[in-house]
Amino acid sequence: MSQVVVKTKNEVMNGTLKRVLSKFGPLIGLILLIMVLTVLSPKFLTVNNVMNIARQSSINALLAIGMLLPILTAGIDLSVGSLLALSIMMMGIVTVNMGMSPFLGILVCLAVGAGFGWLNGILLTKLRLPHPFISTLGTMNIARGIALIVTGAAPIAGFPYAIQFLGREFVGPIPVSFLLVIVVYVIFHIFLTRTQTGRYIYAIGGNPEAARLSGINVDRVLIIVYTISGLMAGLAGLVMVGRVNSAFPLAGLSYELDAIAAVIIGGASFMGGVGTVWGTLIGALIIAVLRNGLNLLNVPADFQMTVIGTVIIAAVFVDVLRQRKSKKA
Repeated sequence: MSQVVVKTKNEVMNGTLKRVLSKFGPLIGLILLIMVLTVLSPKFLTVNNVMNIARQSSINALLAIGMLLPILTAGIDLSVGSLLALSIMMMGIVTVNMGMSPFLGILVCLAVGAGFGWLNGILLTKLRLPHPFISTLGTMNIARGIALIVTGAAPIAGFPYAIQFLGREFVGPIPVSFLLVIVVYVIFHIFLTRTQTGRYIYAIGGNPEAARLSGINVDRVLIIVYTISGLMAGLAGLVMVGRVNSAFPLAGLSYELDAIAAVIIGGASFMGGVGTVWGTLIGALIIAVLRNGLNLLNVPADFQMTVIGTVIIAAVFVDVLRQRKSKKA
Protein backbone atom coordinates (compact mmCIF):
# COMPACT_ATOMS: atom_id res chain seq x y z
CA MET A 1 0.00 0.00 0.00
CA SER A 2 2.80 2.41 0.92
CA GLN A 3 4.57 1.58 -2.35
CA VAL A 4 1.43 2.49 -4.28
CA VAL A 5 1.18 5.79 -2.40
CA VAL A 6 4.85 6.58 -3.03
CA LYS A 7 4.46 5.78 -6.69
CA THR A 8 1.39 8.02 -6.91
CA LYS A 9 3.27 10.88 -5.24
CA ASN A 10 6.16 10.44 -7.65
CA GLU A 11 3.79 10.53 -10.59
CA VAL A 12 2.18 13.70 -9.24
CA MET A 13 5.59 15.33 -8.76
CA ASN A 14 6.72 14.32 -12.25
CA GLY A 15 3.49 15.63 -13.72
CA THR A 16 3.87 18.92 -11.87
CA LEU A 17 7.49 19.25 -13.01
CA LYS A 18 6.49 18.63 -16.63
CA ARG A 19 3.75 21.26 -16.43
CA VAL A 20 6.15 23.80 -14.93
CA LEU A 21 8.77 23.11 -17.60
CA SER A 22 6.14 23.27 -20.33
CA LYS A 23 4.81 26.61 -19.07
CA PHE A 24 7.99 28.28 -17.86
CA GLY A 25 10.65 26.43 -19.86
CA PRO A 26 11.61 29.40 -22.10
CA LEU A 27 11.79 31.75 -19.08
CA ILE A 28 13.96 29.28 -17.16
CA GLY A 29 16.19 28.96 -20.24
CA LEU A 30 16.54 32.76 -20.47
CA ILE A 31 17.44 33.05 -16.77
CA LEU A 32 20.04 30.27 -17.04
CA LEU A 33 21.52 31.89 -20.15
CA ILE A 34 21.79 35.25 -18.36
CA MET A 35 23.47 33.58 -15.36
CA VAL A 36 26.05 31.82 -17.55
CA LEU A 37 26.88 34.95 -19.57
CA THR A 38 27.12 37.03 -16.39
CA VAL A 39 29.79 34.64 -15.11
CA LEU A 40 31.65 34.54 -18.43
CA SER A 41 31.63 38.29 -19.09
CA PRO A 42 31.70 41.05 -16.42
CA LYS A 43 30.39 43.51 -19.03
CA PHE A 44 27.21 41.54 -19.65
CA LEU A 45 25.00 42.46 -16.68
CA THR A 46 25.50 46.23 -16.80
CA VAL A 47 22.76 48.81 -17.30
CA ASN A 48 24.17 49.96 -20.63
CA ASN A 49 24.44 46.44 -22.00
CA VAL A 50 21.00 45.36 -20.76
CA MET A 51 19.44 48.43 -22.43
CA ASN A 52 21.45 47.64 -25.55
CA ILE A 53 19.95 44.14 -25.58
CA ALA A 54 16.46 45.62 -25.15
CA ARG A 55 17.06 47.93 -28.10
CA GLN A 56 18.57 45.19 -30.26
CA SER A 57 15.67 42.83 -29.57
CA SER A 58 12.94 45.34 -30.48
CA ILE A 59 12.83 44.78 -34.25
CA ASN A 60 12.78 41.00 -33.98
CA ALA A 61 10.25 41.15 -31.14
CA LEU A 62 7.84 43.15 -33.30
CA LEU A 63 8.28 40.80 -36.26
CA ALA A 64 7.91 37.78 -33.99
CA ILE A 65 4.62 38.87 -32.43
CA GLY A 66 3.23 39.27 -35.94
CA MET A 67 4.67 35.85 -36.87
CA LEU A 68 3.03 34.24 -33.84
CA LEU A 69 -0.44 34.61 -35.36
CA PRO A 70 0.22 32.60 -38.58
CA ILE A 71 2.08 29.94 -36.59
CA LEU A 72 -0.86 29.66 -34.17
CA THR A 73 -3.01 28.78 -37.21
CA ALA A 74 -0.44 26.14 -38.29
CA GLY A 75 0.80 28.52 -41.00
CA ILE A 76 3.87 30.65 -41.59
CA ASP A 77 4.77 34.04 -43.08
CA LEU A 78 8.04 34.06 -45.02
CA SER A 79 7.46 37.54 -46.43
CA VAL A 80 7.93 39.72 -43.33
CA GLY A 81 11.59 40.62 -44.00
CA SER A 82 10.79 41.74 -47.53
CA LEU A 83 7.67 43.60 -46.39
CA LEU A 84 9.82 45.47 -43.88
CA ALA A 85 12.14 46.55 -46.71
CA LEU A 86 9.34 47.59 -49.08
CA SER A 87 7.50 49.49 -46.33
CA ILE A 88 10.50 51.62 -45.38
CA MET A 89 11.48 52.26 -49.00
CA MET A 90 7.99 53.57 -49.79
CA MET A 91 8.13 55.69 -46.63
CA GLY A 92 11.49 57.06 -47.79
CA ILE A 93 10.12 57.95 -51.21
CA VAL A 94 7.16 59.79 -49.65
CA THR A 95 9.01 61.68 -46.92
CA VAL A 96 12.59 62.17 -48.18
CA ASN A 97 12.34 62.12 -51.96
CA MET A 98 8.94 63.83 -52.23
CA GLY A 99 9.25 65.96 -49.08
CA MET A 100 5.80 65.12 -47.75
CA SER A 101 4.64 64.97 -44.12
CA PRO A 102 6.47 62.41 -41.93
CA PHE A 103 3.13 61.36 -40.46
CA LEU A 104 1.90 60.54 -43.96
CA GLY A 105 5.12 58.59 -44.44
CA ILE A 106 4.46 56.58 -41.26
CA LEU A 107 0.94 55.78 -42.47
CA VAL A 108 2.34 54.68 -45.83
CA CYS A 109 4.89 52.44 -44.09
CA LEU A 110 2.23 50.71 -42.01
CA ALA A 111 -0.28 50.56 -44.86
CA VAL A 112 2.18 48.92 -47.27
CA GLY A 113 3.00 46.24 -44.71
CA ALA A 114 -0.65 45.62 -43.85
CA GLY A 115 -1.67 45.73 -47.54
CA PHE A 116 0.80 43.03 -48.56
CA GLY A 117 -0.19 41.01 -45.49
CA TRP A 118 -3.82 41.25 -46.63
CA LEU A 119 -2.68 40.04 -50.07
CA ASN A 120 -1.02 37.03 -48.41
CA GLY A 121 -4.31 36.22 -46.74
CA ILE A 122 -6.28 36.60 -49.98
CA LEU A 123 -3.85 34.39 -51.92
CA LEU A 124 -4.12 31.71 -49.25
CA THR A 125 -7.89 31.76 -48.80
CA LYS A 126 -9.33 32.78 -52.17
CA LEU A 127 -6.86 31.08 -54.52
CA ARG A 128 -6.84 28.04 -52.22
CA LEU A 129 -3.08 27.65 -52.41
CA PRO A 130 -2.08 24.47 -50.58
CA HIS A 131 -0.02 26.12 -47.84
CA PRO A 132 0.92 29.67 -46.74
CA PHE A 133 4.54 28.69 -47.42
CA ILE A 134 3.72 29.04 -51.14
CA SER A 135 1.85 32.36 -51.04
CA THR A 136 4.25 34.07 -48.63
CA LEU A 137 7.31 32.76 -50.50
CA GLY A 138 5.89 34.38 -53.62
CA THR A 139 5.14 37.73 -51.98
CA MET A 140 8.56 37.63 -50.28
CA ASN A 141 10.19 37.79 -53.70
CA ILE A 142 7.63 40.21 -55.16
CA ALA A 143 8.02 42.72 -52.30
CA ARG A 144 11.82 42.54 -52.38
CA GLY A 145 11.81 43.00 -56.15
CA ILE A 146 9.52 46.05 -55.95
CA ALA A 147 11.72 47.55 -53.21
CA LEU A 148 14.75 47.26 -55.51
CA ILE A 149 12.90 48.51 -58.61
CA VAL A 150 11.26 51.64 -57.17
CA THR A 151 14.54 52.91 -55.72
CA GLY A 152 16.97 51.67 -58.36
CA ALA A 153 18.55 49.57 -55.54
CA ALA A 154 19.73 52.81 -53.88
CA PRO A 155 19.36 53.57 -50.16
CA ILE A 156 17.42 56.57 -48.84
CA ALA A 157 18.76 58.57 -45.88
CA GLY A 158 17.95 61.74 -43.94
CA PHE A 159 14.56 60.94 -42.42
CA PRO A 160 12.67 63.55 -40.32
CA TYR A 161 12.90 63.36 -36.52
CA ALA A 162 9.27 62.25 -36.17
CA ILE A 163 10.11 59.07 -38.08
CA GLN A 164 13.35 58.49 -36.18
CA PHE A 165 11.72 58.93 -32.77
CA LEU A 166 10.65 55.32 -32.08
CA GLY A 167 13.99 53.79 -32.91
CA ARG A 168 16.25 56.56 -31.67
CA GLU A 169 14.97 58.04 -28.40
CA PHE A 170 15.14 56.91 -24.77
CA VAL A 171 13.01 57.45 -21.67
CA GLY A 172 15.76 57.65 -19.08
CA PRO A 173 17.95 54.64 -19.88
CA ILE A 174 15.10 52.67 -21.49
CA PRO A 175 14.80 52.69 -25.31
CA VAL A 176 11.45 53.96 -26.61
CA SER A 177 11.51 51.04 -29.06
CA PHE A 178 11.40 48.53 -26.19
CA LEU A 179 8.60 50.44 -24.46
CA LEU A 180 6.73 50.19 -27.77
CA VAL A 181 7.34 46.43 -27.74
CA ILE A 182 5.82 46.12 -24.25
CA VAL A 183 2.74 48.12 -25.27
CA VAL A 184 2.30 46.05 -28.44
CA TYR A 185 2.66 42.79 -26.52
CA VAL A 186 0.08 43.84 -23.94
CA ILE A 187 -2.34 44.65 -26.78
CA PHE A 188 -1.68 41.28 -28.44
CA HIS A 189 -2.13 39.46 -25.12
CA ILE A 190 -5.55 41.06 -24.69
CA PHE A 191 -6.38 40.36 -28.35
CA LEU A 192 -5.52 36.65 -28.16
CA THR A 193 -6.97 35.92 -24.72
CA ARG A 194 -9.93 38.28 -24.40
CA THR A 195 -11.43 38.63 -27.89
CA GLN A 196 -13.51 36.30 -30.02
CA THR A 197 -11.12 36.54 -32.97
CA GLY A 198 -8.21 35.61 -30.70
CA ARG A 199 -10.01 32.48 -29.55
CA TYR A 200 -10.86 31.65 -33.16
CA ILE A 201 -7.14 31.83 -34.07
CA TYR A 202 -6.32 29.15 -31.50
CA ALA A 203 -9.31 27.07 -32.60
CA ILE A 204 -8.24 27.14 -36.25
CA GLY A 205 -4.72 26.08 -35.31
CA GLY A 206 -6.07 23.24 -33.18
CA ASN A 207 -8.42 21.84 -35.85
CA PRO A 208 -9.37 23.99 -38.87
CA GLU A 209 -12.08 21.62 -40.08
CA ALA A 210 -13.74 21.49 -36.66
CA ALA A 211 -13.50 25.29 -36.47
CA ARG A 212 -15.21 25.60 -39.86
CA LEU A 213 -17.96 23.16 -38.90
CA SER A 214 -18.58 25.09 -35.67
CA GLY A 215 -19.41 28.21 -37.69
CA ILE A 216 -16.10 30.08 -37.60
CA ASN A 217 -15.35 32.03 -40.78
CA VAL A 218 -11.87 30.55 -41.21
CA ASP A 219 -11.03 32.55 -44.35
CA ARG A 220 -11.85 35.85 -42.66
CA VAL A 221 -9.76 35.01 -39.60
CA LEU A 222 -6.78 33.96 -41.76
CA ILE A 223 -6.95 37.22 -43.73
CA ILE A 224 -6.91 39.15 -40.43
CA VAL A 225 -3.95 37.07 -39.21
CA TYR A 226 -1.77 37.75 -42.25
CA THR A 227 -2.80 41.41 -42.42
CA ILE A 228 -1.65 41.89 -38.82
CA SER A 229 1.60 40.05 -39.56
CA GLY A 230 2.28 42.46 -42.44
CA LEU A 231 1.35 45.45 -40.27
CA MET A 232 3.93 44.40 -37.66
CA ALA A 233 6.56 44.12 -40.40
CA GLY A 234 5.85 47.76 -41.29
CA LEU A 235 6.08 48.80 -37.63
CA ALA A 236 9.38 46.92 -37.21
CA GLY A 237 10.66 48.74 -40.30
CA LEU A 238 9.73 52.07 -38.76
CA VAL A 239 11.80 51.22 -35.67
CA MET A 240 14.72 50.13 -37.85
CA VAL A 241 14.74 53.42 -39.76
CA GLY A 242 14.83 55.27 -36.45
CA ARG A 243 17.93 53.34 -35.41
CA VAL A 244 20.00 53.85 -38.57
CA ASN A 245 18.32 56.93 -40.15
CA SER A 246 18.27 55.25 -43.55
CA ALA A 247 16.28 52.77 -45.60
CA PHE A 248 17.79 50.29 -48.02
CA PRO A 249 16.07 47.72 -50.26
CA LEU A 250 17.99 44.75 -48.82
CA ALA A 251 16.92 45.60 -45.25
CA GLY A 252 15.33 42.75 -43.33
CA LEU A 253 17.09 40.04 -45.31
CA SER A 254 16.46 36.71 -43.51
CA TYR A 255 14.72 38.52 -40.62
CA GLU A 256 11.78 36.16 -41.07
CA LEU A 257 14.01 33.33 -39.84
CA ASP A 258 14.82 35.12 -36.59
CA ALA A 259 11.13 35.88 -36.09
CA ILE A 260 10.16 32.23 -36.62
CA ALA A 261 12.97 31.17 -34.29
CA ALA A 262 11.74 33.52 -31.54
CA VAL A 263 8.21 32.14 -31.76
CA ILE A 264 9.32 28.49 -31.66
CA ILE A 265 11.93 29.01 -28.92
CA GLY A 266 9.17 30.77 -26.97
CA GLY A 267 7.14 27.56 -26.86
CA ALA A 268 4.82 27.83 -29.88
CA SER A 269 4.16 24.79 -32.06
CA PHE A 270 4.42 24.49 -35.83
CA MET A 271 1.38 22.20 -35.54
CA GLY A 272 -0.73 25.22 -34.56
CA GLY A 273 -2.93 26.06 -31.60
CA VAL A 274 -0.07 26.35 -29.08
CA GLY A 275 1.87 29.50 -28.20
CA THR A 276 1.73 32.62 -26.06
CA VAL A 277 2.54 36.28 -26.43
CA TRP A 278 4.94 36.38 -23.50
CA GLY A 279 6.66 33.17 -24.57
CA THR A 280 7.33 34.84 -27.92
CA LEU A 281 8.86 37.87 -26.19
CA ILE A 282 11.10 35.58 -24.15
CA GLY A 283 12.11 33.81 -27.37
CA ALA A 284 13.10 37.12 -28.95
CA LEU A 285 15.06 38.06 -25.82
CA ILE A 286 16.85 34.68 -25.80
CA ILE A 287 18.08 35.29 -29.35
CA ALA A 288 19.16 38.87 -28.52
CA VAL A 289 20.90 37.82 -25.27
CA LEU A 290 22.64 34.95 -27.02
CA ARG A 291 23.93 37.17 -29.83
CA ASN A 292 24.99 39.91 -27.44
CA GLY A 293 26.78 37.47 -25.13
CA LEU A 294 28.60 35.77 -27.98
CA ASN A 295 29.73 39.19 -29.26
CA LEU A 296 31.05 40.11 -25.80
CA LEU A 297 32.95 36.82 -25.75
CA ASN A 298 34.41 37.63 -29.20
CA VAL A 299 32.85 34.54 -30.77
CA PRO A 300 33.08 34.71 -34.61
CA ALA A 301 29.85 35.48 -36.51
CA ASP A 302 29.89 32.10 -38.32
CA PHE A 303 29.99 30.24 -35.02
CA GLN A 304 27.17 32.43 -33.68
CA MET A 305 24.97 31.25 -36.56
CA THR A 306 25.81 27.66 -35.68
CA VAL A 307 24.90 28.16 -32.02
CA ILE A 308 21.58 29.86 -32.80
CA GLY A 309 20.76 27.18 -35.39
CA THR A 310 21.39 24.51 -32.75
CA VAL A 311 19.09 26.29 -30.30
CA ILE A 312 16.32 26.42 -32.93
CA ILE A 313 16.65 22.69 -33.70
CA ALA A 314 16.54 21.90 -29.98
CA ALA A 315 13.38 24.01 -29.56
CA VAL A 316 11.64 22.28 -32.49
CA PHE A 317 12.71 18.88 -31.14
CA VAL A 318 11.16 19.71 -27.76
CA ASP A 319 7.95 20.69 -29.58
CA VAL A 320 7.93 17.36 -31.46
CA LEU A 321 8.36 15.44 -28.20
CA ARG A 322 5.54 17.44 -26.62
CA GLN A 323 3.24 16.65 -29.56
CA ARG A 324 4.05 12.94 -29.36
CA LYS A 325 3.26 12.82 -25.64
CA SER A 326 -0.02 14.71 -26.11
CA LYS A 327 -1.09 12.23 -28.83
CA LYS A 328 -0.27 9.26 -26.60
CA ALA A 329 -2.25 10.82 -23.78
